[in-house]
Parts: sequence; structure tokens; C-alpha cells
Amino acid sequence: MKKHVLFFVALFLTATNVFAQSDTSNSVFRKTAPRHYAVNQALEAESLVPMFFTGGYHFAIGYRYKKFRLRASVINGGHYDAEPAGLKNSSADFKRYYKTSPGFFLGYNVWKNLELYSFVEMHTFRIGQKNTGMHQDIRSNDFGGGISYQFFVGRYFYIQPGMHLYLRAGKTADFDGVKYNIPHADISPVLRLGFRLWEKF
Repeated sequence: MKKHVLFFVALFLTATNVFAQSDTSNSVFRKTAPRHYAVNQALEAESLVPMFFTGGYHFAIGYRYKKFRLRASVINGGHYDAEPAGLKNSSADFKRYYKTSPGFFLGYNVWKNLELYSFVEMHTFRIGQKNTGMHQDIRSNDFGGGISYQFFVGRYFYIQPGMHLYLRAGKTADFDGVKYNIPHADISPVLRLGFRLWEKF
């Protein structure tokens, strides 16, 4: 888990530095390239693509008004195990999967395409006990925040790496006397691919 976090942090910082240098060092680029972060309104669709590689899916639609951005999403993690992302009470004896769950995000661009946002996701987790194969579901309203940056490739396509912090109330599940405690917090890198469907400057 630590290796994944460090990788995405390094990727995020490196890419931010490269894009910042290219934006300030080339006057022709500044005059001719579209200012993606300067739109008054935009409609965007995106996906947390790694979920498709674990047998799940993720789709989101977002509306941007000046520096504010509102998104709605749905996620299914397939066989992706979210348990190692837990900061406390993570258990090596259990696995935790995202079942189909909706979420809502409200963000603000603090600098160009650097976005800070808060969210609520109404997760349903499938908890699996490794040694018995037993499963139980836990419902959890996860609140949290995130930071990410939209790197545009051309005018409409973008790559958006980021980091999420999930916070939740404590809940337990009983597996024939063995207690599972869901972590109160997760921290996880994210990587979204998106497309700007419409924009107005």
C-alpha cells in the first residue's frame, strides 16, 4: 500500500512540475493553447479506469461552473480488495469489496486544474472471511476529501491522478464469533480518465 501511495505522489508532483514549466516557459503555448481551467461552464464524463481491471466498473458525470465542480458517480470494485487501504483496524483475515454504490462530490479549483473536493459515498461493502469463505455486507456512508489535478491531452481528453481520504463510523460484522471491525479511515490513490463533453468560456 505504501509503495502505491508513494508512486502516485511522485507521479503527481512530477507531472505538476512539468506542466507548470511548459505553461510558463513558452509564450506561444500560452497564447494558443486552450485554458482548460478558465472555462465558465463545462460538462465532463470520467471513469476510475483501474476498476475495470478488477472486474468492476466506475462512471461519473461532472458539471463545472467557473471554479466549482459537482460530480455524481457509481462504483463497483469487482474483486478489488479495499481492506489494505484502511489506516487502522485493517485485518489480514478479511477482504473488503466495493459493491455497487453511488457517490457525490463537490470540488473547487484552487489553482488552475488543481482541485480540492469533499464527498459522500453511500458504500455497500462485501466483507469476506479468508479462511472460511463466508461473506457479509456492511453499509457505510463514507465522508471525506480529496486532491487531484486534471492533465489535459489535447483539448478534451484528460488524465486525473489524485488521493482520497475516506472517513466513516465504526461498524462490525460477526462471523461465528469472530468480529470484523471496519476501519474508521481509508487513504487511497486514484486515477481517473475523462473527456470534456462541452465547454463554454
